[in-house]
Amino acid sequence: MEKKKSKFVVLDRDGVINEDLFDYVLEPRQFKFIEGSLQALINLTSSGYEIVVVTNQACIGEGLVSLENIIKVNEHMKKEVEKKGGRIKGIFVCPHKRMGGCNCRKPKPGLLLKAEKELGISLEGAYFVGDKLSDVEAAINFGCVPVLVKTGYGLNTLSSPDLPENLERFKDLAEFVRDFLRE
Repeated sequence: MEKKKSKFVVLDRDGVINEDLFDYVLEPRQFKFIEGSLQALINLTSSGYEIVVVTNQACIGEGLVSLENIIKVNEHMKKEVEKKGGRIKGIFVCPHKRMGGCNCRKPKPGLLLKAEKELGISLEGAYFVGDKLSDVEAAINFGCVPVLVKTGYGLNTLSSPDLPENLERFKDLAEFVRDFLRE
């Protein structure tokens, strides 16, 4: 893997960092790190990379949970990472329904644009790790380097005819980070 100059790594949440319930993670007690992902976040931080999380959460727009509850889930994740020496620079959420027509639901660029504006950074050239085609498309559309992990929806995504042929694929976030940080 050829490293880019960006000091940022963009991550989807469900299915990349935490176990995807294939429903929704509606409260902190349901949040479970995928094996190795917490250490992967710590390793990225200790190697000088900044982590930005972008996540579609249609459960808010569908009325299944409040934005406040999703913020609690995200804060729980962030605190667990910080307890172990890692750091998440920012977490950005699309709260809209799947067919809401918003500009922030991946694969559209709104969450990445919001992250850049709020954090005063550029994400162009950053690696973007996801488990869905929408993550891959968001990365490509924005000028990030797409990476697919096989956790969450990743194995299903592999069968998509729309995946780029040269797309980097990894077993999970931990494997990606080991490869990414290898000199």
